[in-house]
Amino acid sequence: MAVPAILSADQIDAALAGLPDWRYRLGGLVTVYKAPTSAAALELIAAVGRLAEEQGHHPDLDWRYNRVFLRYSSHDAGGQVTPRDVAAATAAGAAAAASGAAAEPGLFRTIEVGIDTEDPAAISEVWRVALGYRRASSGDLMDPYGRGPGVWFQETSTPNSNHIHLDVHRSQAESGPVQEKTAATGALMNRDHAPRWVVVTDVQGNRLCLCTEAGHGPETVQDQPPPD
Repeated sequence: MAVPAILSADQIDAALAGLPDWRYRLGGLVTVYKAPTSAAALELIAAVGRLAEEQGHHPDLDWRYNRVFLRYSSHDAGGQVTPRDVAAATAAGAAAAASGAAAEPGLFRTIEVGIDTEDPAAISEVWRVALGYRRASSGDLMDPYGRGPGVWFQETSTPNSNHIHLDVHRSQAESGPVQEKTAATGALMNRDHAPRWVVVTDVQGNRLCLCTEAGHGPETVQDQPPPD
């Protein structure tokens, strides 16, 4: 079977212009739908499941009471967005509208673990084996089933003393209010690279990054991906 064409950033932006319920996040299209009841959420899940079987393309799906978290990505294209992800998101959105569900894409946060190191090769295999992850061509690690956060290694000759930080990915519009609320807690906000990312340091020196672009997400999985 031929590998589907990977969409460029401009093509993804063009597709999202017609998909207001959805966002791009680290190689996938993501959203959250809030159904009127938990029973209605189950009905939406069933509808998405039927579509997936018809299309031969299945999302990562998570059910939380009356909310359904969805992510479409093409594993056989290295975990990137292809035209069939756009088609699947379009069909899922129509099913959600028919069920009376409301889109809440801002609830879909994507978390990565960043590890500062002078020598990624010296430590990455420990993390890969211990987590049961797969390695991307970039050297980043990813959960093959999409449940755990990705892990990437920030190569630097001056690693931060605590070495490990979190990257929290949102769209730019949704990240802005979070940045302001975070600043109001008294955290130190380094905006040198805004709006792509803002480095947040708490009063004990621990760091996290509020990110608005894909940045360091895995691109091409070297190991055999799970079934799509």
